[in-house]
Amino acid sequence: MPQDISIVLRPEDAANDNAIRRAVARSISIHVDEVAHFYITRKSIDARRGKVQVNLGVRVFRAGESVVDDRTVFTYHDVRNSKPVIIVGAGPAGLFAALRLIELGIKPIVVERGKAVSDRKRDIAMLNREHQLNPDSNYAFGEGGAGTFSDGKLYTRSKKRGDYKRILQILVDHGANPAILYEAHPHIGTNRLPGIITRIRETILQHGGEFLFNSRVDELLIESGIAVGVRLANGQRLKAEAVILATGHSARDIYHMLHNQGVTLEAKPFAMGVRVEHPQALIDSIQYHGIPRNEYLPAASYSLVHQVNGRGVYSFCMCPGGFIVPASTSADEVVVNGMSPSNRNSRWANSGIVVEIRLEDLADYASHGIFAGLEFQAYLEKLARLHGGYGVQAPAQRLVDFVDGRFSSNLPACSYHPGLNSSEMHLWLPDHIGARLREGFRAFGRKMKGFLTNEAVILGVESRTSSPIRIPRNPETLQHVQVQGLFPSGEGAGYAGGIVSSALDGSLVADAVGIFSSNRV
Repeated sequence: MPQDISIVLRPEDAANDNAIRRAVARSISIHVDEVAHFYITRKSIDARRGKVQVNLGVRVFRAGESVVDDRTVFTYHDVRNSKPVIIVGAGPAGLFAALRLIELGIKPIVVERGKAVSDRKRDIAMLNREHQLNPDSNYAFGEGGAGTFSDGKLYTRSKKRGDYKRILQILVDHGANPAILYEAHPHIGTNRLPGIITRIRETILQHGGEFLFNSRVDELLIESGIAVGVRLANGQRLKAEAVILATGHSARDIYHMLHNQGVTLEAKPFAMGVRVEHPQALIDSIQYHGIPRNEYLPAASYSLVHQVNGRGVYSFCMCPGGFIVPASTSADEVVVNGMSPSNRNSRWANSGIVVEIRLEDLADYASHGIFAGLEFQAYLEKLARLHGGYGVQAPAQRLVDFVDGRFSSNLPACSYHPGLNSSEMHLWLPDHIGARLREGFRAFGRKMKGFLTNEAVILGVESRTSSPIRIPRNPETLQHVQVQGLFPSGEGAGYAGGIVSSALDGSLVADAVGIFSSNRV
């Protein structure tokens, strides 16, 4: 039988199969020639105690043992003539719901307000170069959702909710690096994600699924308390066995549509703040204790959290070797987000630094009811647009200047392509966010010596960490608590946060749809 072991190696040895083989043989006290085969099951960097090491989990097969491939094999059926289910949204939740429905013999019809990924690229280029925003095709909307043009981080805390490795295997089957199956903090990269998303769409189409791009949903069709389809903005009515809502956290019109149709929604906590950018070399030096980074070490990352006056202040969506991008969905707002290419070779490191927002923090917006959080988001995004200058230029301030309450007379070089406008963000950020951010940055500077520096710059605003709205569902059937046949899913429904958890939630919802469909008369 194969044997699972743990070994610790220098980074250069962890990248060398022969060195790993020798370390494996030493670990289990056999001759190196007796190691017939091995593969890595987990990998993590340990930079504690002043040196950098790599922890490896290895599955070892000795001479004479059969090598077993334990990868999941997926069986996709031809569903051209099968009963249809409508999926609203082509992000991770929607795409993985579609794949799972095909496994179950159900036809997915994916309705996406934005464009296919190849056309979406052109709109994003225009946004960066000319500040021309297409409200339905941008960094948030379009095939693949917000995750397509992102770092492609695949780390998730939702491992108890289902088989997350199944999600990773599907990504590998569609072109992702197999290393994501074992890395402690796997990522794909914004340069590779569009191709993977395209191949997932091709799999869905090859097996009889359908896609409708440039198709915004304006109404949910409900008959006798059951969701039976949707009406599109062009007037077209689509009927189906059920409707999966997988619209992402930025589709605010969907929340208003549901509310206007009497569909129950509920407010939930979220977080808002800024995005901070440092030179990557500085983060490397801090995290690797001054050891020069070479080809065997990845661009260093960090994860930070601190409690300030009863609210968490924490890093979010940290992008080593990455870029900051405009994530606005409307011309009257400025929203920033981060992404990284697969090799994380940019000279900058960026991360959202956000403050927990609870419902009691929104007293000034109480008149908006369940939409108080959405209104507060929109207010801060419009404020950022006001202080940002031209188009989607972002308001910015050197980090120490922000903490000390000084205007930045000049700004460092930055990865944000549309450009920066120096702004006194310490004056206009709401105090329950700005004051907590300042104290949080001081604490982070104590935890990471060198983090609090004027070489770093903050940009506003990081406001789309998660949705302030949840679409409540029955925890057993995963249907909406009020409307049968309506299956809220993913980040926009309030049940996920990130690519893997959204994809996993989409798969789980598809299983629930299968049960619902089989029980219908």
